[in-house]
Amino acid sequence: MTDDGTGGRIEGDLPVESATDAAARIEAGDVLGISGFGSVGYPKLVPEALAARGDAAALDLTVISGGSVGPEVDEALVESDAMARRYPFIGHEALREAINDGVIAFHDRHVAGVADEVRFGGLPAPDWAIVEAVAVGEDWLVPSPSVGSTPTLVDAADRLVVEVNAAQPRDLEGLHDLLVRAAPPGREPLALDAVDDRIGSTRIDFDPGKLAAVVHTDRADTTYTFRDPTAVDRALADQFAGFLDAELDRNPAFADSLNLQFGVGSVGNAVVSALDAVDLGAGDVAYFGEVVQDAVLDALDDGTLAAASATSLALSDEGQDRLFANLDRYAEQVVLRPVDVSNDAGLIDSFGVIAVNGAVEVDLTGQVNSTHIGTDVVGGVGGSGDFFRAALLSVVALPSTAAGGDISRVVPRVAHVDHTEHDVDVVVTDQGVADLRGLSPRERMRAMLDVAHPDFREALTEYHEQALERGGHTPGGFDLAAEWPPDDAT
Repeated sequence: MTDDGTGGRIEGDLPVESATDAAARIEAGDVLGISGFGSVGYPKLVPEALAARGDAAALDLTVISGGSVGPEVDEALVESDAMARRYPFIGHEALREAINDGVIAFHDRHVAGVADEVRFGGLPAPDWAIVEAVAVGEDWLVPSPSVGSTPTLVDAADRLVVEVNAAQPRDLEGLHDLLVRAAPPGREPLALDAVDDRIGSTRIDFDPGKLAAVVHTDRADTTYTFRDPTAVDRALADQFAGFLDAELDRNPAFADSLNLQFGVGSVGNAVVSALDAVDLGAGDVAYFGEVVQDAVLDALDDGTLAAASATSLALSDEGQDRLFANLDRYAEQVVLRPVDVSNDAGLIDSFGVIAVNGAVEVDLTGQVNSTHIGTDVVGGVGGSGDFFRAALLSVVALPSTAAGGDISRVVPRVAHVDHTEHDVDVVVTDQGVADLRGLSPRERMRAMLDVAHPDFREALTEYHEQALERGGHTPGGFDLAAEWPPDDAT
């Protein structure tokens, strides 16, 4: 066993080499399966070495990851023209611009399905898996702060390169619950009875013949920077807290336990923090979602949450330092799983999850746009659809305006539909709560007017009245919506 002295470990007589030599093995047209999710746990040196190759612009690489990764992949490979195709998420401006300019082909995916699509031909099979780990042996590795689709990418790839990162604690192994699910039709339901149950291994096993190179690294992930909650964030969180308090009082499904999911970001942090104002009852309260962010750690620390299950640790500097310094304690409460498990529809259903996710905009009929501004894609659908469709209660939480109040985020018709009205139960803004459950399209439109910002409510009401004049089960039309907002809407 070798140890670089700061936590990264290599066990056995393994092919250790430089990132430059490892990157030289990649051939033009290769498909790369990259570890990482929530912009952590991704390889750093080998992608940079690929971008630095003299023939980078001729590589035409396809890159598949579990979710968002860092600039060493999605900036360096883009700016060097080495990347030709990308799945399934956009996390950096350079990649976003290249996709919207048509330079890079992008296919948006619900992240829970990426593993199966890689395995069964829906996405290209990876020639290489390039993954970050905190430890590696001749036939196993331990992922770093995220799991994503890494177990499947390693299993499906022809060859494997492992970056062993000494900047990450070796004891992250204690958080992992890893498995590759059986193929249909022999796939059995996941036997998790509680959020913090474990059914897998702490390591990813692989065929030792795949291991082509092991690369030392000690570069930390780029952590999140969460802005302080604004007055709008706090108003939105208060609206959600009031709704949740009433829902828990009336809904018998949450009498004995409550399992919550929140999207990542400053609004998500604010909404989690608002749980302090809610009577959560005497049952167990847990987080079952994609990412553990700072507010989830706070809720674990103060006893609001008993456990948290996710696929990634999307933390600030302070949050990461706190978790790393207390790994033994957090390993009793925090579990990291593959994204096809963390976002599994059967588990979301059986746990009766309340899912709360953001959006770019939502329209009067309850349709949601999570990914586009106009015709430009700005992110990816990620796991929001996994949770919206399967959750017992699906909540869209978003500010009522954008661009400093100049743009309404409640609109007549969304520019792009990521989630239909059939997948959305409740919309919460800083202006109020629209409970859309059981409502007809005409009733949904009236309810949505109440959560729009007052500066745009009159113009939306005018559209609503014109839409009703046209009649139909879902009144309105794209031509009518295209004329909105009028010049004097604010």
